[in-house]
Amino acid sequence: MADVTHEWWQSGIVYQVYPRSFQDGNGDGVGDLAGVIDRLDHLQWLGVDAVWLSPIYPSPMADFGYDVSDYCDVHPLFGDLATFDRLLAEAHRRGLKVILDFVPNHTSDEHPWFAESRSSRTSPKRDWYIWRDPAPGGGPPNNWLSTFGGPAWTLDPASGQYYFHAFLTKQPDVNWRNPALREAMHDVLRFWLDRGVDGFRVDVIYHIVKDDQFRDNPRNPAYRPGQNPHHEYLATYITDRPEVHDVIAGMRRVVDAYPSRMMVGEVYLPVERLVTYYGEGGAGVHMPFNFQLVTMPWNARAVAEAIDHYEGSLPSYGWPNWVLGNHDNPRVASRVGRPQARVAAVLLLTLRGTPTLYYGDEIGMTDVPILADQVQDPFEKNVPGLGLGRDPERTPMQWDASPNAGFAPPAARPWLPVAADHAAVNVEVQRNDPASLLSLYRRLIAVRRAEPALAVGSYRPVPAEGDVVAYVRRDLDAAGGRAFLVVLNFGPRPQAFDLSVDAATARGGRVVVGTHPGREGGLVGGRLELKGDEAIVIAIGS
Repeated sequence: MADVTHEWWQSGIVYQVYPRSFQDGNGDGVGDLAGVIDRLDHLQWLGVDAVWLSPIYPSPMADFGYDVSDYCDVHPLFGDLATFDRLLAEAHRRGLKVILDFVPNHTSDEHPWFAESRSSRTSPKRDWYIWRDPAPGGGPPNNWLSTFGGPAWTLDPASGQYYFHAFLTKQPDVNWRNPALREAMHDVLRFWLDRGVDGFRVDVIYHIVKDDQFRDNPRNPAYRPGQNPHHEYLATYITDRPEVHDVIAGMRRVVDAYPSRMMVGEVYLPVERLVTYYGEGGAGVHMPFNFQLVTMPWNARAVAEAIDHYEGSLPSYGWPNWVLGNHDNPRVASRVGRPQARVAAVLLLTLRGTPTLYYGDEIGMTDVPILADQVQDPFEKNVPGLGLGRDPERTPMQWDASPNAGFAPPAARPWLPVAADHAAVNVEVQRNDPASLLSLYRRLIAVRRAEPALAVGSYRPVPAEGDVVAYVRRDLDAAGGRAFLVVLNFGPRPQAFDLSVDAATARGGRVVVGTHPGREGGLVGGRLELKGDEAIVIAIGS
């Protein structure tokens, strides 16, 4: 699709790869960059525009790569810089952009920066991390808690001070208030930009500045025992600090020095706060991730309200985006069920804004039960029994019906168990089935790429009730304004929708994509009878 008025990251579709679980290229049971290269043809066939790689840096793997010990290299488990360069070249040859995960909030405690910082109180890099004296009566400096359970402060006996870590003890937070640290992080961005990466997904970007007065966080009045212990206190003084926007603007200036590059930020905040991460006048990230479809109840009226609220909250320069799943949350097919996963696919790929797909969601992969002796996630190990572990949504990609689902050779032992249903739920089976979820995703992507109305057009809600959500997407640049009506049934029972409720839809049209067999190509008008769990895309007036 040719579009000179929008950037590739606006009109395109992003596909997240969790490298450990995508494809094992050397038979050790862990996915790697060679494996990603081997599967690029799948992404090209599917029709996505960019691949986002979760961290591939050298790391002790305490948090599976989100504890970085060297920002400018590749962990031997995944390959080396030469393999990365080959992946980049192969992706670009197929017309795919490559987005790298950037983890600026914290390093590993084995990073040379931290080793130097903790070597003495007078170290030149001491202020590159967050160190504090004990509280007057002894113990941690304040009540800040780790996201992964327990205090967020660890005592360094040698110096007698505590260092702050928002996550694991082995993940000390860096101090973005230090100009030298900022410039070192900017150099990391330049290193990868110079190699040719097309953008960055910035990890927990709303965390990276903390209160300079180190005030205690207030108690959370909604907290109840048995919930995530991190939520006992509000994160008032450790996230979403006002100064963070100046830090992000500095990163943006680095990225903007290179043509056609982008940043998307991980921000779990209410919409009113989320949209501030576009920055004043667009000086922030190009997009702060919008996780509403991941975190909210799957309910038609709630979803419709959330879409309209988000659209109404965006600044004039803010481009929207939508996410259904990622490596930190239960899979969409487990959250809403496989029938509604088809409806979710239509929603994601027809809303205004950039969609991000999580590997395996295109075939309806579900969370895999993880036995106690199979647990890998440090979150689950630190806070057991609450169901907070992220292993179930990180299991190996299901390529075919072979013993390890085509992820690894049959003799290998995958780092996480392969789903028991992989013989029926896999790419090979679904690729040859026109009624499969994978085929639905491919058709939706093809229509989206072919139709500017769906890729970059306007969004307008259409009145609907009960389990039905409806909206119109319109190409404002084309003569005649080619338009599409999207109608989705969020419930298992049949629903009726009256097309005459809106002047633009009253004439009806031709179904271009549908979740149920027999719909596509047919004409609809007047009173539309939707089956349970059905969604359709209609070319209005066609």
